[in-house]
Amino acid sequence: MPSVRALVVRESSDQPTLAIEELDNSDFVQRPLRVRVGYSTLNYKDGMVMKGIGRLVRSYPHVPGVDLVGEVVSDTSGTFTPGDWIIATGFRIGELYWGGYSEEAWLDPSWALKLPATIPPRRAMGIGTAGLSAMLAIMGLETMNVLPGSEDPLLVTGAAGGVGSIATALAHKLGYLVAASTGRATEAEYLKHLGASFIVARSDLDTGPERPLESERWLGCIDSVGGQTLARVLAQTKSAGAIAAVGLAGGANFTSSVMPFLLRGVSIVGIDSVNAPLSARETAWQRIGELLDAELLDSMITEIGLDDLPTYADRILHGEVRGRIVVRLNPSL
Repeated sequence: MPSVRALVVRESSDQPTLAIEELDNSDFVQRPLRVRVGYSTLNYKDGMVMKGIGRLVRSYPHVPGVDLVGEVVSDTSGTFTPGDWIIATGFRIGELYWGGYSEEAWLDPSWALKLPATIPPRRAMGIGTAGLSAMLAIMGLETMNVLPGSEDPLLVTGAAGGVGSIATALAHKLGYLVAASTGRATEAEYLKHLGASFIVARSDLDTGPERPLESERWLGCIDSVGGQTLARVLAQTKSAGAIAAVGLAGGANFTSSVMPFLLRGVSIVGIDSVNAPLSARETAWQRIGELLDAELLDSMITEIGLDDLPTYADRILHGEVRGRIVVRLNPSL
């Protein structure tokens, strides 16, 4: 094949180095499914990979990008047909395996789904792992009987980020009363546009609970922050409520008490979008395609190119990114 452009991370003694390089067939592990990548995305985890945080990458050189959507070139497994559009997220793509920041990718077919006809490729990456996580979180809350129609608000933390933006829009569409938490007061109008009825300052939640049980405020929560924010929200969740834990932007550890579990019956539902089975993914993508307003999704998207990624990696890690960042790989697609 002709060479393709890719963002390549190489190991160094200090911090990994990033460069746009030209790659050919011999550079790739040639798995059965070969795809021309139309778009990828920028997630918090991608920023961590590019900056060498968290030991997510075990082998260098490496091509990041945990999400991709593209057109099938060939599939020796027979699962897909040339010309099919597929979407691939999770399964350690962009971490253990080379990911979407390349004009071509070679994948295991078990990592991919055929792109739903209701979702164009650019919008599919506007959704990406963030949107999939948001929908899986809502599905997790539904299994715990945390349902729309209540006068009590559903809290979304990190609401101006990728997961939070789509969670806010989906939850509002489903009929939840949404309270959106953010550390950026300037994003209030954006969040109200997505469907938030209330804005909650991050500083109200990020110091941890004052008591094991605080005043009951939340029907439930979609939490992408973790850390002491999760501990505070847990202490404030109403009886029989539930928290869907989807991220750790505020830290992996938190200190709390068993009292919310024992005296209020609160649950924490862990959301693993990386290893979610294909059946759950298919359901989630189908529901996203039905629920998420296309124009609203477009309003969340900022489109960038490969060359912009190093700058945006810093921005997403510092909480300076709004909504969804879509990375365009092949302008001809």
